[in-house]
Amino acid sequence: MTSATYQSTLLRLLEERGYIHQLTDAEGLDALAQRQIVPGYIGFDPTAPSLHVGHLVSIMMLRQLQRAGHKPIVVMGGGTGKIGDPSFKDEARKLLTTEIIAENVASIRRVFERFLTFGDGPNDAIMVDNAEWLDKLEYIPFLRDIGQHFSVNRMLSFDSVKLRLDREQSLSFLEFNYMILQAYDFLELSRRAECRLQMGGSDQWGNIVNGVELARRVDGTQVFGLTTPLLTNADGTKMGKTVGGAVWLNEDQLSNYDYWQFWRNTADADVAVRLRLFTDLSVEEIARLSALEGSEINAAKIALANEATKLCRGEEAAQAAEATAAATFSGGGVGAELPEFPLPAEGIGLIDALVGIGFAASRGEAKRLIAGGGAKLNGESVTDEAHIISGGAEIRISSGKKKHGVLRPA
Repeated sequence: MTSATYQSTLLRLLEERGYIHQLTDAEGLDALAQRQIVPGYIGFDPTAPSLHVGHLVSIMMLRQLQRAGHKPIVVMGGGTGKIGDPSFKDEARKLLTTEIIAENVASIRRVFERFLTFGDGPNDAIMVDNAEWLDKLEYIPFLRDIGQHFSVNRMLSFDSVKLRLDREQSLSFLEFNYMILQAYDFLELSRRAECRLQMGGSDQWGNIVNGVELARRVDGTQVFGLTTPLLTNADGTKMGKTVGGAVWLNEDQLSNYDYWQFWRNTADADVAVRLRLFTDLSVEEIARLSALEGSEINAAKIALANEATKLCRGEEAAQAAEATAAATFSGGGVGAELPEFPLPAEGIGLIDALVGIGFAASRGEAKRLIAGGGAKLNGESVTDEAHIISGGAEIRISSGKKKHGVLRPA
């Protein structure tokens, strides 16, 4: 089916904005979404104190589910996070303690409150932790009642497992159980919250299909699965991976300005896709912005940065970041949101300043940046790695054309 043939508001919305890659039963889900409010879930394993932009398609998909009048269920993987999803990973995740997982869950919760409306209403979002049921499972009854429905032969055929084995990389029995537990999550949510839809990235297709089949075999319940396309940049690289590391959603992990700047630096060829996926702008406005060419496309990038930042960090954060960018790039000045590092009265070495403000991960990386002409002070390149920055006055320090900071007198 295509967006032209979908009858439900839900699938029309998801299709026109580019969220749909695979559906287990398009006609069945389309019909269900016309008849009733569909509770749908996505799971997030709390492996760090913050999610990153790689999770943002999933978060936005829950937002679109709610915008279409349906009920989002956010599942925190307090249980599955103790194992770690092996899908397409080269090696096993580091096992986290129960205490660290609980801290990560508490830290991550804040982000969802900005994207979703939580409450007790029919289509208000709810958040649950799969540790509520997974931690209570008894091994022998679980094997007998649930394990019998899984074929090891079939599990080995899924790409997420097969690729790991083909590369002769170890896959522990612990990790191998992950797909069974995720399928059980769907069954449990179907029973507890009448959940009828699981969504996720394309790498989750096998796990989602397992859950759909388990609900049918055990309870005779019809549930559905939907995956999004693998999101890459126009050059084929994975979105969200930058030289500076992950683009975190929490403010305490990444500044509002750096978050805004990530979106502002979107390549021309990626603007249209990102506007559809990561903003609430109408498709008509997105079409207008996407048609801009030459230097005018910068207006589309600024709109993208403002809208994406507003959703994740708030209106004030977006406005402040835009003002900082305008002062820094257009006026050649120093904006209020730029990262800062203290400038001692006796001065500081250029290498130490670059490392201290976070523009280089090591002294060696700082030296390479300087040698390549990428280190600048007040807009002028400095190629002497022994250069000492004099104290006493505020100085703008830059790495290339897009990363800027302030050295302020201590």
